[in-house]
Amino acid sequence: MYDSVAASNCSHDRIKTTTPTITISLNLSTIPNPSTVLSPNTHTMSSSLSSSSAIPEPNTEACLGVLQKLIQIKSYSKTDGELAATSHMVIIMRSIGLDSKLFKFDNDTRQNAVGVWKGKGKGKNLLFNGHLDTNPVTEGWTVDPWGGLIRDGMIYGIGVSNMKSGCAAYFCAVQTLLASGWKPSGDITLTFVVGELQGGVGTAALIEQGVCDNADYFVNCEPSDLKAITMHAESQIFRIELTGVTRHMSKREEATDALLAATDLIPRLTDLTFPNAKNEDVESCNRCHVGVVRAGLGREMADWRPPQVADFAVIRGAARFGPGQTPSDVRSALDKACQQTRDCFPSLQYEITFEQADGMPSFEVPKDAYIVKALNKVYEQVRPNQTQPTGVLKPQCFYGSDAGHLYEKLGMEGIVCGPGGKYNTMPDERVEIVDYVDCIKMFIRLIMDVCG
Repeated sequence: MYDSVAASNCSHDRIKTTTPTITISLNLSTIPNPSTVLSPNTHTMSSSLSSSSAIPEPNTEACLGVLQKLIQIKSYSKTDGELAATSHMVIIMRSIGLDSKLFKFDNDTRQNAVGVWKGKGKGKNLLFNGHLDTNPVTEGWTVDPWGGLIRDGMIYGIGVSNMKSGCAAYFCAVQTLLASGWKPSGDITLTFVVGELQGGVGTAALIEQGVCDNADYFVNCEPSDLKAITMHAESQIFRIELTGVTRHMSKREEATDALLAATDLIPRLTDLTFPNAKNEDVESCNRCHVGVVRAGLGREMADWRPPQVADFAVIRGAARFGPGQTPSDVRSALDKACQQTRDCFPSLQYEITFEQADGMPSFEVPKDAYIVKALNKVYEQVRPNQTQPTGVLKPQCFYGSDAGHLYEKLGMEGIVCGPGGKYNTMPDERVEIVDYVDCIKMFIRLIMDVCG
């Protein structure tokens, strides 16, 4: 619910006044053939799976090689590197026997890669989803962002956490099962999309093209540190314009300072939750953040006259709100906060606008859903005597993911779980190798359980 701040508690009362396109050249001849390097070992499987089968173990060195090759493809979002990464995935999926193809979208300028392992019976169908486009490299890196360095139990690279390790994990799980001779009853579909960083346009395109219709369940492999994320928020980008009244600093008592009003408003926004949360889980997904503040003289926000009181300020931020809440709920809370600031600055005017046309929908799945329980079970098989953290967990509940599109557009039951997260979106982005390999082991068992 909305966390109000008393209108009389005004901060100013305490002040005494008198990307270019990048062409990628990919040498596929240097990529090991996955069908020859990922020969699995086996051990007796748990009683929860078919006693007539064995659980294959992935080849760690080979699986790290698969991930390294993905890291070495510079696949910045909305560049030709996306084409190289998706084409690479189709090639290696075909090399292990999957029915694989590229699906074009956005006037054929972008493409997703999809591979299908057809089942031999009438088992349940499982879809894996992940994106290959990455954020740009920022300042502060001490290693080659595209080197795929392995050091001290970590693998480094831009996009390795968000989220090439997740993509490589489900590819390696399927390849390991194929090499072992195991046969699924249901279909396994691997989707490697782009455009997740533009609101999930790649997955949305696959849904519109009917590629995902056959699946009963999905696993979205965004970085969760192998936690099972059952809910995440929707995002709304907002802009608030504050208009005051200027005077020279000698007469600032007569002014309405838009900059000072912004400093009063920002803490109110930071503390917001939004109305109509249906339960505590949904409310726990609520967060409001201000990321940009500018102020100056006039709508141009001229900054060359510091002795004059600023009469115009712009605040830009993002709201995260949970399933069942709406942009109207966000607007209502923003409006109340602005009204409280206006009570402290009576001549102040404000305008709230939403900048984001469409984005990531929210996502939720019951904690006792089949796919959640199945994932919990295989986690405990891979990590004995440990219980998988499951639920509405921070910080992941504030993320956006393509799980929202699969949930909203198809009503599909799914879960968000993948390696990485701890070192996500930061210089020297990296993933713990044990988490990557354990994720592969989990996905092997999950496929056998769901599709066997």
